[in-house]
Amino acid sequence: MAKQNYDELAKNIITNVGGKDNVNKVIHCITRLRFYLNDEKKADTDAIQDLDGVAGAVYNAQLGQYQVVIGQAVEDVYDKVIEQLGDDVVDKEATDAAVEATGGKKSNKPDGFFGLIKYGFQLLIGTITGSMMPIIGLLAASGILKGILTLFTFNLGWIDESSATYQIINTIGDSTFYFLPILVGYTAAKQLKSDPIIVAAIAGVLVHPTMVDLGAKTSKNFAEFLGVTMNANFFGLPIHIPSYTYSIFPIIFAAWLARPVGNWFKKVLPLSLRSIFQPLFTLFIVSIVVLVVVGPVITLISSGLATFINWLVTLNQAVAGLIIGGLYQVLVIFGLHWMIIPLISNDIAQTGHSVLNGLINFTMIAQGAGALAVWAKSKITNIKSLAFAGALSGFAGVTEPAMYGINLKYGRVFWMANIGGAVGGFIAGLLKVDMFGFTGSWIGFPSFFSKTNPNNIWYFVIAGVVTTVVSFVAVYFWGFKDDDVKNAKAAEKKNVFKDAVNN
Repeated sequence: MAKQNYDELAKNIITNVGGKDNVNKVIHCITRLRFYLNDEKKADTDAIQDLDGVAGAVYNAQLGQYQVVIGQAVEDVYDKVIEQLGDDVVDKEATDAAVEATGGKKSNKPDGFFGLIKYGFQLLIGTITGSMMPIIGLLAASGILKGILTLFTFNLGWIDESSATYQIINTIGDSTFYFLPILVGYTAAKQLKSDPIIVAAIAGVLVHPTMVDLGAKTSKNFAEFLGVTMNANFFGLPIHIPSYTYSIFPIIFAAWLARPVGNWFKKVLPLSLRSIFQPLFTLFIVSIVVLVVVGPVITLISSGLATFINWLVTLNQAVAGLIIGGLYQVLVIFGLHWMIIPLISNDIAQTGHSVLNGLINFTMIAQGAGALAVWAKSKITNIKSLAFAGALSGFAGVTEPAMYGINLKYGRVFWMANIGGAVGGFIAGLLKVDMFGFTGSWIGFPSFFSKTNPNNIWYFVIAGVVTTVVSFVAVYFWGFKDDDVKNAKAAEKKNVFKDAVNN
């Protein structure tokens, strides 16, 4: 899709989501435009899916988002959408603070206990999604760099671990992970309408060398409670200071709390004192609440959950690989895969690796291979083009273009590809494949170089090749034929997407 067509594409998308007046807010992730519409029923999904340059469209009721799948050109299309909508529409603020956590779409008041639970879940997913999306690419890039450094240092012996060269490159690769709370704090504050600078400063407190040193200490002067060593005190009160590097949830809470605290001081402080004392009081109060009360509790819960999931995965890694390989991409349809990312981040922070992420990796390869099979088999020009682009994206670790452009539209492709993911995950589990970074699929191969197990990368290659071959063969022979395109009905596609997401 040439750049000169982005203006026309953006215009057609805006028209078919109901026009400028129907758009409350729009954001984007790695592959999708995410619209918050005043009335999602005004969106013409059939017309949007027929646009050249659009891989698919779906309304996600859980997040209150109308999502248009673009692919790698999403930032270019987003910029043109912004130009045509105008910042006054795009940056419009909602009045309900809880609604703003989901990105700006007003929802009906939750009805009953289960309605409240669903509403809270929507807010949590929306907040995590909005906070993590801007930095996923940076996490992936840093993971690749660290993997390549491992290859050059521990596998090939080209770089001495004790050299300044190693230390410099390792610092470049590790900085994103080490200072993750600052990055997430900034993006979460923007998502939750807090002051991003103040929240970033609070995150700086969490990863300050003094806090890191306290977190590394253990003291026999304090009792242990639930296995947590009380390693510091605050005015004589025993507290636990965990390691906040790589952490996500404590700073998201801080971003949420900083808004009401900051707004209260903004109301009560005289104008002449506000510029200094509002950030002072907000920084101090929120930092203390996180350090003394909330941070240790959240860290304990998230660490426990990550440990539990890792225990389940490693209890029988082959069975876990079979299940995860076959079903994980279903979470992507619902947008629930964003809940897994903080757990993987915490897992890497605690152990330096993630078996779970290693298994998830093969589901990306499978979807890319499924799209590649469609490219190889189809005689329809636009299908071949869309499938090949989706395959490349899938092998680069982003499955949405393949899934929404091809695999889900012709449902057997998706499930046949998942068979390959299940087989590949099963083999990876048998071989005890581990992963040491975020970046997945074939482009993420550096994440499988291990300092202690040189065979890990070859086990990844074996499982990856099997995944690719099985997915390709299954889709080529049993998952797709050109008649599927001719027989597909736009209305049926729309209902499949809506039913899948709304349920």
